[in-house]
Amino acid sequence: MQILQNDRSDRGELKINVESALRTVPVENATVDISYTGEPDQILEEVRTDQNGNTGTLELKAPPLEYSMQPGETQPYSEYTIKVSAEGYESVTISGSEVMSGELSLQNIRLRPLEQRRPPEVTAIPPHTLYGNYPPKIAEAEIKPVNQSGEIVLRRVVIPEYVVVHDGSPRDTTAGDYYVRYKDYIKNVASSEIYPTWPKETIIANVLAIMSFTLNRVYTEWYRNHQSFRGELCDAEYGV
Repeated sequence: MQILQNDRSDRGELKINVESALRTVPVENATVDISYTGEPDQILEEVRTDQNGNTGTLELKAPPLEYSMQPGETQPYSEYTIKVSAEGYESVTISGSEVMSGELSLQNIRLRPLEQRRPPEVTAIPPHTLYGNYPPKIAEAEIKPVNQSGEIVLRRVVIPEYVVVHDGSPRDTTAGDYYVRYKDYIKNVASSEIYPTWPKETIIANVLAIMSFTLNRVYTEWYRNHQSFRGELCDAEYGV
């Protein structure tokens, strides 16, 4: 990544939390190796987690702030690969963890208890939706008929505890459906659709739009009347 090697590089921060996937408890003394995603074998930092499963806050190179303030062809974030190992657990590798200028990135990692004959887990985070080349959103009518579903129809808007996320395009019937906490869904959709470097007012406006869209789908039961709803809630990169 050439943008990381020049004199214009800024700095961002990265903090990692490691916990057990079985009991959701912190994993102490896990070894965490950090490298550029383009050079995964050249370790930049090696740290260990504390009793709470956290690393210290690491300062890492990031592209200049102005790269993220408007769309462009220059990648506005640096990508790091994180390798985690701990006694009694399977090792995990996360590639493409994003760090932006002046921002703190939080990476949560869950380790599975050690089992025989299972390969190490490797997760690749795709490019940010504002930078990567993705197909356009499927168009839909502005006015949508809502039919009675036969289920209990809500009399008022309520905040759900969970939403159903379809892990694929709306027409992909082979993709799985996952229950995700509403707060986590909003958080992760926001992180995939906006940059944290934007002005606070801009971030708030985008988050309110995401919340409004999601609650509209829940309140109108659009997902029960139109199966494509399951595909509408598929933008969040929440897997790590």
